[in-house]
Amino acid sequence: MVALRDENQTVQGRALIGGKKLARKTYGFDEISLVPGKITLDLELCDTSFILGKHKFEFPIIASAMDSVVSPESAAEIARLGGLAVLNLQGIYTRYENYKEILKKISDADNDSFVPLMQELYKESVKDELIKKRIKEIKNTDGICAVSSTPNVANIYGPLAQSSGADIFVVQSTVVSIEHRSTDPQATFSLKDFIQKMSIPVIVGNCVTYDVALEHMKSGASAVLVGIGPGAACTSRGVLGIGVPMATSIADCAAARDDYFNKTGRYVHIIGDGGMGTGGDVCKAIACGADAVMIGLPFAKAKEAPGNGFHWGMATPSPVLPRGTRIKVGSIGTLKEILLGPARLDDGTQNFVGALKTSMSTLGAQNIKEMQQVEVVLAPSILSEGKTFQKAQKLGMGK
Repeated sequence: MVALRDENQTVQGRALIGGKKLARKTYGFDEISLVPGKITLDLELCDTSFILGKHKFEFPIIASAMDSVVSPESAAEIARLGGLAVLNLQGIYTRYENYKEILKKISDADNDSFVPLMQELYKESVKDELIKKRIKEIKNTDGICAVSSTPNVANIYGPLAQSSGADIFVVQSTVVSIEHRSTDPQATFSLKDFIQKMSIPVIVGNCVTYDVALEHMKSGASAVLVGIGPGAACTSRGVLGIGVPMATSIADCAAARDDYFNKTGRYVHIIGDGGMGTGGDVCKAIACGADAVMIGLPFAKAKEAPGNGFHWGMATPSPVLPRGTRIKVGSIGTLKEILLGPARLDDGTQNFVGALKTSMSTLGAQNIKEMQQVEVVLAPSILSEGKTFQKAQKLGMGK
């Protein structure tokens, strides 16, 4: 006979969910809020800059390596505005010379034919010459060029990208482990060995736990991407059942960063990746410990976005198990308006940098490091309290 147990029983902070299975309580951005302190600042005193390697950016907001977000043209424009965008080396830009024609096919497809179309389009092979060409196109605009690949081809595309002039390389997939083992010797991948042979900064992700983030740091990563499945167009959480809410995952990985720095003196940036649709979300991510954020949806809404008003996940074209979908996001403004303003909308989807600066000034944080130290409270009603009319009329925070 199984003894009855208190359903609220906890062991070392973990709740008993049944039998002997324990689960830890975790938190997303919608469940927390930031608390103003004793000091406020003029906006001019708030420094939002972010430094990675020898590169300095005006703000800590990075455009995701998604085909609906970053093209050579949009990457150049984001760089001109002071930011960083990552081009996916396994996307359509390196498979097709005339990628605008392919983008139109994707945006014109109906919902039923979208996934089969994507699977068919991505059967086209990635071409080394197009990798070189796309990197050159970005570099010719004097922009910082960041590119990405999945771990299984990083040993091929990393050195090629580096020799072609890329400034930053990103090794990214739903989950990146320290070592990938395979029955195919060509697919075996050691993150540490890869980073050692690269002379440019390497960003690694994604992960959601202290232990894995720490191992990535030990492997030599310049920055670690944190987040599994929170993206607007990602379906990994539903398809695979994996992920940790972003506030908790960022805080855990930031703790690993701080412990690693205290032990070694080498600072490895934490980049919160996904699940941020408003300026407030970005502010919360940094308050939880992120040094920068990577976002897709807000950029996909730009008039210059290559997705033509649509946004789709990176794992959508998988021939075996698609883990992304296409969503219609429309166009709400230019890249400049979305990043730097002025905002014409009242829901936090424009002027992300202005929102970050205003939050920092209100919280008394003069730079990103001070923003990471502000008080955070659990506030599950923060987005609904007093917002009855906004929700009823679908205005502001009720959209």
